[in-house]
Amino acid sequence: MRREEEASLVGLTIRTSSATASSSSKKGKDVQTINEASDSSPSIKNSPFNSPSLVSPPSSAFVSALQSPYISPRATQPLTTTTAHKPSSPPPEDVPSSSYTPPSDQYEFSDDPSDRKLKLSSACTPDPALPRISFSFPVPRVSLAKVSVSSPATANTTKLRSSDVFIGFHGQNPNLVRFCKWLKSELELQGIACFVADRAKYSDTQSHEIADRVICSVTYGIVVVSCSSLLNYLSLEEVRFFAQKKNLIPIFYGTGPSEIMGLLNCNAIDKECKEAIDGLIKSHEFKLEANESNWRSCVGKTAMILRGKLGRKSVVDKEIVERIDELPFPRNRTFLGREKEIIEMEMAFFGSNGEFLESTTPSSKGEASGLSSEGLADEESDAAVSTRNGKFITLELGRCSEQRSEAPNGGKNSLKRLLKTKKCRSSSGNCKSSSSTSVVCVNGVPGIGKTEIALEFAYRYSQRYKMVLWVGGEARYFRQNLLNLSFSLGVDVSADAEKDRGRLRSFDEQEFEAFKRIKRELFREMPYLLIIDNLEIEKDWWEGKDLNDLIPRNTGGTHVLITTRLPKVMAFDTVQLPVLSSSDAMVLLRGRRKKDYPAEEVEILKVFEEKLGRLSYGLWVIGSLLSELAITPSALFEAVNKVHLEERSASPFLNSNDEGYCRSNPFVAKVLAFCLAVLEQAQGNRNLLSLKMLLVGAWFAPVPIPVNLLAAAAKNMPTGGNRFSKWNKCLSHTFAWCGGCGGLGRRGEEDAAFLLVRLGLARMSNRQPGCWIQFHPITQTFARRRDYILAPKATVQGVRKIENPLLNLDHLWASAFLVFGFKSEPPLVELQAMDLVLYIKRTALPLAITAFTTFSRCTSALELLKVCTNVLEDAEKSFVTQIQDWRQGSLCWKKKTSKKVDEYVWQDVTLLKALLLETRAKLLLRGGHFDSGEELCRTCISIRTVMLGHNHELTLAAQETLAKLVRMRSKI
Repeated sequence: MRREEEASLVGLTIRTSSATASSSSKKGKDVQTINEASDSSPSIKNSPFNSPSLVSPPSSAFVSALQSPYISPRATQPLTTTTAHKPSSPPPEDVPSSSYTPPSDQYEFSDDPSDRKLKLSSACTPDPALPRISFSFPVPRVSLAKVSVSSPATANTTKLRSSDVFIGFHGQNPNLVRFCKWLKSELELQGIACFVADRAKYSDTQSHEIADRVICSVTYGIVVVSCSSLLNYLSLEEVRFFAQKKNLIPIFYGTGPSEIMGLLNCNAIDKECKEAIDGLIKSHEFKLEANESNWRSCVGKTAMILRGKLGRKSVVDKEIVERIDELPFPRNRTFLGREKEIIEMEMAFFGSNGEFLESTTPSSKGEASGLSSEGLADEESDAAVSTRNGKFITLELGRCSEQRSEAPNGGKNSLKRLLKTKKCRSSSGNCKSSSSTSVVCVNGVPGIGKTEIALEFAYRYSQRYKMVLWVGGEARYFRQNLLNLSFSLGVDVSADAEKDRGRLRSFDEQEFEAFKRIKRELFREMPYLLIIDNLEIEKDWWEGKDLNDLIPRNTGGTHVLITTRLPKVMAFDTVQLPVLSSSDAMVLLRGRRKKDYPAEEVEILKVFEEKLGRLSYGLWVIGSLLSELAITPSALFEAVNKVHLEERSASPFLNSNDEGYCRSNPFVAKVLAFCLAVLEQAQGNRNLLSLKMLLVGAWFAPVPIPVNLLAAAAKNMPTGGNRFSKWNKCLSHTFAWCGGCGGLGRRGEEDAAFLLVRLGLARMSNRQPGCWIQFHPITQTFARRRDYILAPKATVQGVRKIENPLLNLDHLWASAFLVFGFKSEPPLVELQAMDLVLYIKRTALPLAITAFTTFSRCTSALELLKVCTNVLEDAEKSFVTQIQDWRQGSLCWKKKTSKKVDEYVWQDVTLLKALLLETRAKLLLRGGHFDSGEELCRTCISIRTVMLGHNHELTLAAQETLAKLVRMRSKI
């Protein structure tokens, strides 16, 4: 005889089977009700066990699973009975049996469609002997007084994390999973505790029990609605539950309300499905619809809505201030071709665009697990989910019925076919899953367009990422560029401050910790797109560390796109860029104005195409020249052919690869030499600002350069003679008959920079404030071969005028390489003693301190200071030699020598050396190198005592540093 127990509050009815009633409490006991006002419960310690998906911020409050008035309690069984059907490890001591599930992924699912966790092995068909009461309507606010609980010794550990928002979804599409993980990470970043679940993938009763409790207790419920959601009983249950609570926030993923409403006309859907659709439409007030082009906007809008509803507006103050534009360059509106390669990159990152539906033919495993091989719950599995001891708990208020008879298979199957057809029509790919990767390399020869395709990919798919991070991969600057990500990610990577007590970490540990913080923030569930442009080598240039130390195997939700000239980068997937097709190359050659030429001129364009190897850089420069100079292709080809390339010795600042490229591409060299001559001839030797900006810009770092800094460096470069006199007559004749150079006359700084952009030698940058441009690497390579004496020195002098060092760190390092040289490279710029003092004081010393304190580049900063000290010691030796020669020289030679000036400069050099020694000692103190620091500090004190006196404030400051070193050494 079946016995029903009713616990009613505001119309609530929960009906259980006799088996449930007998196992949970004695006969004849009444069900207690708890007043709705008792919503709060005491907070307790956080349990380290998070299953399933119980991930919330450390500051989240925790509530008792049994005491909460929002919990719909379950009839419990001993743990040995519950888990007898599968082996598992014993639960931790602090995890109760009532909430324990075997250790698994925090999201309780795998992205791999072949993973058995994706099969509903026991999620929808648990053991019939184990009763499970599903949540009912309205909101359950009761707890059973006589539910069997754990002993008092373990009662305090029976706790669950509280959650503000439940995020439910269903489907095997990895992009859907990726979107839900992103949404959860974004909400938790705003201080909103979330619980993410695809309950159809749960494999045990305890997981369902925990999810049900969370669903009943959360403030808001988000249901990500895809086409497969309407075929899943649990997803419909979530929609109807939250809709009746009036706290449902639906997000339509890959579909829309119009498509969902169209299903109401289908006779195959049942009452529950119609109620769910009606609830979705009524709750669609926020118009949240996610598709492949608005993921970021949808996630941001959802976070903003929940912040306002939950009163978390104060969290916004902690957010990172967004930059004006996260990509370094504007989008290339004339981008063409490469569609095959871009699709290949998309497939590598995201897989196919379908809903990842498999064959509809059921397999033996699928039948056993209650899932069809499509991965979507069918009629049988729906019934199995709701079946407990031959009964099932219906979602209809106050009605408990026997297991309903199955509807004809034709009705349910027709609904499946309808939904599957809608999804396949809306997706561009097939409906089969494909493997994806997180790191893709785009390789090709110089000038083929690797940066262009990476930029186009970033603009097309930026909405699928939280942020696009662009990093230059040049060997000298790669480490600093990675550390610069700390500004975008809001990560503190500064070095340890001075400590009077506690353990001092070594420099290696501090540098490792800085990269660890960036990696921890970058490679988690929040999806970022990290683009490493022009990766030169696989190992770190400074310390020789492998690229695996910087890019882990598991990148989380982040995708990494690398452009490189290397044929292979470790074991990463590679997309090989071929040359452009003939038709695309012809479009680039015609230029921005898309001129139509006669047949004979078209033949000349084909000759250009052959000479340039159909590489996009050379084609773009020729097209720019044809557009700006109003010259015919035949005249341009004749002028370029007449350019005479002088044999030059190899530049000491070019690597062997760049030198080899220059020698193997003589026609590209002639084209660029012609561009330099155009700049000189167009300016008429009156200003030559554009030409000078090009020559000095070659020695800056390969990152965007502010135009005012570029102009300041260009003005320091003296105007030499006409370097192109051997063939200038030809150019004069060309300009005379083609109408001159139009608007290429004398102009201001920004106009001069824009002229370089119009000729295809540089490109505009999105960086702010002011106007920034960046030169193409090939442009910089040929310009360095043109002038490596006057231009580098002018660059070093211009760098001194940098106003914001943090925005120009790469350029500061580039100037340091020119002045001091590093490793096997000799210095390229030799400064006079007074210029050297000014450079070290204004540029090198602040650079070293910033690199150490702000970015934890301890070894690099100390090496720079050591090199500066050695250079000043060499200058001191030269002064000593001059004084000795002056004393031993003739009276006539003495009159020509200014001894007084030498002494003042000598004093400045010596005092600056003492300052460097003191700075090195202070930095060594932070890393525990007390002996070396003490030796340097004593040398500094000796110099200042002789030069300034024993009681001078600088001498006393150095003595305090020495005392601190001695005290710290004695403590350690």
